[in-house]
Amino acid sequence: MRAVVVSQWGGPEVLTETELERPEPGMGEILVRVHAAGVNPVDWKTRASGALIPWGPVPAVGWDVSGTVEAVGPGVTLFQPGDEVFGMPRFPAQAGGYAEYVTATARHFARKPAGLDHVQAAALPLAALTAWQALNDTAGLRAGQRVLVHAAAGGVGHFAVQIAKALGAYVIGTASAAKHDVLRALGADELIDYRTTDFEDAVSEVDVVIDAVGGDYGVRSLKVLRPGGHLITLNGPDDVPADAGGFRTGWTLVEPDYAGLKAIAALVADGKLRPVIDTVLPLEQAARAHELGEQGRTTGKIVLTVAQAQTQTRA
Repeated sequence: MRAVVVSQWGGPEVLTETELERPEPGMGEILVRVHAAGVNPVDWKTRASGALIPWGPVPAVGWDVSGTVEAVGPGVTLFQPGDEVFGMPRFPAQAGGYAEYVTATARHFARKPAGLDHVQAAALPLAALTAWQALNDTAGLRAGQRVLVHAAAGGVGHFAVQIAKALGAYVIGTASAAKHDVLRALGADELIDYRTTDFEDAVSEVDVVIDAVGGDYGVRSLKVLRPGGHLITLNGPDDVPADAGGFRTGWTLVEPDYAGLKAIAALVADGKLRPVIDTVLPLEQAARAHELGEQGRTTGKIVLTVAQAQTQTRA
């Protein structure tokens, strides 16, 4: 099968297309023929240094996939060959989503939302699960609460805006002014241009902050929380303020989550959640996808097509 692997740690140029042996599903696993694979910041961060991820003998990147079940292993009753599925296999262990086939535990996948094609579905798993788990599971977000989403137009951010809105929250987002119209269409109630305005001067009495930026954003965000408020950082434990001043703080790492994927699919079916696709590239242009992602200018997600090559921008 075709797959994109890391020849050595470094820049996008180290991504190499090669031929690997097609995997076989083990007990409780399914084999998925990948139609499209989402691209996420964790992909290029691990490509650069191999941090966090326990790599196998051939470092293969990617976790977001949408495709068709090709075969099922012993004990699997949830799916059968021919089912269309999407998921985040094996994270944070190596999955090799930039490939024609992947295997993983069956419950690392769910049925693809019927209203989405594979490119759209591949944009969902890691970023949407991150937003869902942070807001619903960790923060326990309730209707009427105020949520501040940093980097609201990014992969996780644009899903967090929609999920928070679906849960009944008042949603505030930070993003450049050029992206405000997109975010308003997704349901944001209030927007702050981080290039011209310090968010801590523009907003207050927030119940939950989702920080996908890092750096000093965590410490600054404590200033806008109401008593008992919750700061959730997504980039890593180093971004959690050392002195939280009595607020709830913490770093959350997304987990494979069958129930979460089903909840996301239900939001899609109800018209409350949709992926914004910035760029679509064929698998052989994975290096270009990483270059674009690392520029930090995308709105929504970058997706690689695997089953057939096509290129599309601002879909």
